[in-house]
Amino acid sequence: MTGRGEVTTGPLAVGQFVSMIKRTLVQEPLFQRQTIKGEVSQWKQYPSGHTYFTLRDHDGQISAVIWKGRCTIHPTIKEGSVVVVTATLDLYVKRGNIQLNVERIEPANTLGAMEEARRQLVERLRHEGELDRPRKRPPFAPKHILIITGAGSAALADMHRLIENRWPGLRRTVIEVLVQGERATEEIVRGLALSRRLATPECAAQRGEPPVDLVIVGRGGGAPEDLWAFNLEPVVRAILASPIPVVSAVGHESDLLVSDLVADVRASTPSNAIERCVPVKAELEQWQDELNERLNHAMIRTFGDARRRLVNLHARLKVAPLAGINAGKRSMLTLRSNLDRAVEATFARERTRIAGLEAALESIHPQRVLERGYAMTQTEQGDVVTNVNMLEVGQHYSLHFVDGTAQTTVTEIHTNEE
Repeated sequence: MTGRGEVTTGPLAVGQFVSMIKRTLVQEPLFQRQTIKGEVSQWKQYPSGHTYFTLRDHDGQISAVIWKGRCTIHPTIKEGSVVVVTATLDLYVKRGNIQLNVERIEPANTLGAMEEARRQLVERLRHEGELDRPRKRPPFAPKHILIITGAGSAALADMHRLIENRWPGLRRTVIEVLVQGERATEEIVRGLALSRRLATPECAAQRGEPPVDLVIVGRGGGAPEDLWAFNLEPVVRAILASPIPVVSAVGHESDLLVSDLVADVRASTPSNAIERCVPVKAELEQWQDELNERLNHAMIRTFGDARRRLVNLHARLKVAPLAGINAGKRSMLTLRSNLDRAVEATFARERTRIAGLEAALESIHPQRVLERGYAMTQTEQGDVVTNVNMLEVGQHYSLHFVDGTAQTTVTEIHTNEE
């Protein structure tokens, strides 16, 4: 068993073993793009354009190579110079030599100050919250792209070609600027300021074109010092001040600039910026056609369902009146039967109550009293005598019995109290 899970069944060949070591080195992030400081020794520049040297200090040394065109070599660098390099560890399989592939080299007193300024800028931005701020979302299909890049560059040609392939005729404005050197920062900032003006509706109306809705700022690859303008604060602040989305597309995927940290979108290359921000028009049109077809099918299904529901409702309405009438009849019959029963019950209760009243009245009728052996006394004026105080001696009274009347004259009056 070897590292990375490789299984062996016998001794490894030397080349195989060294290649395994190289793969391990290449895959280890710790050995990628490290910044290292040391003294130059055995400095040799060959006609092929490659430069070989040893980077050393009191505690160790390591071989290094600068491949032709990979970076700019400061003219003051020579044997014995103290330099700062940005390099990736590599293994030359043929000889089994570990070496640094240098991507950037500067005298220590120059590059050290630049790196420190970059580090301090990043720290200020982090403290201000600019690195964590919400990013502006690029438009799904931009109507007017503004490109800020070097004049006549290969990166610009690639972007034009990709735009025409993906969205022929897409409106774009190019602001050609210096992208390296002393004036690069000033010109990039000027281009970003102009993009803000072209994004206003008033300016767009005057020019008779859509407002700029996306800015791409960048350049192709190069030595790290050639890209340094995109690490400087004026460019970074101009990107942050943009009211419209800004895409930073500087160098290669391995290059990480401060502009990449603050832009709304970071593209690995200028071509990648177009691929990420400009959709393929033909694909969108096909997608739109598919959506229209699906919408038509959905409408047909919806109308069909509505028609079927309407037909069912119409059929139900035809039957509904007769069913309603029959139900009404049944309800009326039920109500009538309930009403008849209620009236009959009421009459029965009233008849019972009246009979009771008649019996009570009959029991207290004077005739019934006389039948029980009592008599009723009346004065000559016809008043009923109810007590002895109404009698007078010598007066004539009528006595009424159940079977006749008698006349009497009072001769004496006695009360119960006597």
